[in-house]
Amino acid sequence: MSGYVLRRLLQAVIVLIGVSILVFAIMHLVPGDPIRQALGTRGTEATYLAMRERAGLDDPLVVQYFNWIGNALTGDLGVSFRSGRPVSELILERVPATVSLALAAIVVALLIAIPLGTISALRPRSVVDWFATVSSQAGLSIPDFWMGIMFILIFAGTLGWLPSGGYVGLTDDPVEWARHLIMPAITAGVASGSILTRFVRSSVLEALGQDHVRAARAKGMRARDVLTWHVLRNAMLPLVTVGGVQLAYLLSGVVIVEIVFAWPGLGQMALQAVEGRDYSLLQGAVLLFAVIFLVVNLVVDLLYAKLDPRIRYQRAGS
Repeated sequence: MSGYVLRRLLQAVIVLIGVSILVFAIMHLVPGDPIRQALGTRGTEATYLAMRERAGLDDPLVVQYFNWIGNALTGDLGVSFRSGRPVSELILERVPATVSLALAAIVVALLIAIPLGTISALRPRSVVDWFATVSSQAGLSIPDFWMGIMFILIFAGTLGWLPSGGYVGLTDDPVEWARHLIMPAITAGVASGSILTRFVRSSVLEALGQDHVRAARAKGMRARDVLTWHVLRNAMLPLVTVGGVQLAYLLSGVVIVEIVFAWPGLGQMALQAVEGRDYSLLQGAVLLFAVIFLVVNLVVDLLYAKLDPRIRYQRAGS
């Protein structure tokens, strides 16, 4: 296992280098001057030239890249052109809100997908199966912004049960943190839950047709034990993969949901960086997103070994 982890870490380093080069190149191909954008009409020409020199934008692109990546290895992602604050500090401020929303949304998704997908697979062509199919299709078809606006109109505007938006830290006020989190988490979780429901259903159906499941039933094993130990354990493998991708996507920021609910997450920060041509901030955010996907994929692969003992990562090519 340790050999496999080392190989994956080496691959991750190579991927990060490729991502950093690609992001850096694309950012410098985007039209517009980030310093002009940041200064607007306030700055003089002397101020403009001084800021360009301080940011290193007058250096050749190759020099700029190696300066940036060298500083990034020490945790220094540069300084935001718009706010003048360190990028790492800006990112860390957004992490609690993003993690809160991502974890709550994936919990909502699993609470929808596992029971609904399992029951619909156990009772194919039934009312439950029909409901699961229709609801999952509806969850994928309804736009996030429309669902979020409807939640705000009903639960915040009409009923007044929940706040319409914003974020309160968990350590500041746990109750208000939960109240502000409910609607964004459900909005983001419904789409992920709809995707996972279809995977759970197909995985459970496939597991039910396996020979070892039929053998367990023939031996007289209770239906609950068959479902728990033979069906769900095998059906969890595809769910872990797709669920990991969904979690990485949520941790990278659900931009539309964050905008609708004024949620100060990483997705909204990245969008603001694009609009403001804030090279340093956007480069740091994208690099973080790449790290998130790589870490989640590694954790998912390691979970496979726990769920399926037949997998042996230490073998070459596994």
